[in-house]
Amino acid sequence: MKKLFIFAVIFGFLCIGLAVSSGAQPIRVGAVINLTGPASSWGQYHAKGHTDYTKYVNEVKGGVAGRKIDLTIVDHAYKPPEGVKLVKKFCEEKVDMIATWDAGTGIMIKPIIQEHKIPTINYSTFQGLLKPPIDYIYLPFGSYILDSYAVLEYIKAIHKGKDAPKVGLLTYNNAYGKAIHDPSKEYAAKHGINIVGIEEFPPPTVDITTEVMRLKEKGAEYLFVQVLPEAIIRALRSMDRINYSVPVFGTWTATDPDFFKLGKGLIRNRLAMQFCGVLPGDKVWGMKLMEDLMAKYKTVDKFDTSYWEGVVVAMIMERAMHRASGLFGTINAENINKAMETFKNEDFGGLVPPVTYTKDYHEGSFLGRIVQIHEDSTYSPMSNFFTPGKGEIKVLKTLQAK
Repeated sequence: MKKLFIFAVIFGFLCIGLAVSSGAQPIRVGAVINLTGPASSWGQYHAKGHTDYTKYVNEVKGGVAGRKIDLTIVDHAYKPPEGVKLVKKFCEEKVDMIATWDAGTGIMIKPIIQEHKIPTINYSTFQGLLKPPIDYIYLPFGSYILDSYAVLEYIKAIHKGKDAPKVGLLTYNNAYGKAIHDPSKEYAAKHGINIVGIEEFPPPTVDITTEVMRLKEKGAEYLFVQVLPEAIIRALRSMDRINYSVPVFGTWTATDPDFFKLGKGLIRNRLAMQFCGVLPGDKVWGMKLMEDLMAKYKTVDKFDTSYWEGVVVAMIMERAMHRASGLFGTINAENINKAMETFKNEDFGGLVPPVTYTKDYHEGSFLGRIVQIHEDSTYSPMSNFFTPGKGEIKVLKTLQAK
């Protein structure tokens, strides 16, 4: 309760601070984010990134078309039913845009959003969110289908020997975990990759040595995982316990701010993930923006992928507001949605791949790269940016378990 109160107070002040009075009516944005539930370090850093960029727009850029952005962030503690209640409240208050956080809430609120006609971006990139109808529902970048295709394409590119690479999938037994099952099997069947086994387990499972052992016995030369970051630590620990040394790959959600403390001595040189974002060292203005935000607001002291996504979602929202003003003269929910569907390779300074939305396409992009995860909480590119299946991949570094 004390933790909940602290975050309520903190983000209450943030929201008050962003509701800057001005002559023009503010553009209202509601965000339902996990601040206190399981994996809440993700949500807290999402909120920091989203808040910092919104403050930057209001304070440095003077808002959008002379109007400030009034951002209200609320906590649903990773409870989809609570998320639905909060989204309904935002809809009844007639906000102009909404951000939701998880796949469960995103799926459940689709009919509500479509009834109220409010454009909504989900922090989760679960592909099930884009099952028709997709009206008013958007992803900021490629779904877990992109992650699955990109990881397997990289594995095939680095594999030595005449036989097909043998890949084992280790996932939760829920929708999030299973998100990589079908796309991985589909891609593997078309591109000569052998999925030798799929091991699932419930998220609360403490010891997953049995599941990891089964994949070892099936001869998996690479592991592809779709679990929360702390479960990746459990997987690495189980691999050490049974003397199993193979490269491990995750989706872009493989790390969070707490991951590196838990993974000290376990991550070593064997872990990578698909990540379609900017990294320190990339010579693009998007990285300079990230550095400026961190220096100005000091809510984080180093690059973090969760903070990055918060900035990305806020930037996409701001661009949609600008476009609505330019095309239609008025910034409101309906015009913002129409404006978003005109996005064509929108440039966000390399912060995220160019974003495209049309009436029938709300995924944002389908461009990714493989990056290595290091114990010092840094990342390094292991491939170029590429579209899986197009012959564009260039291996910059080979991941080898050590």
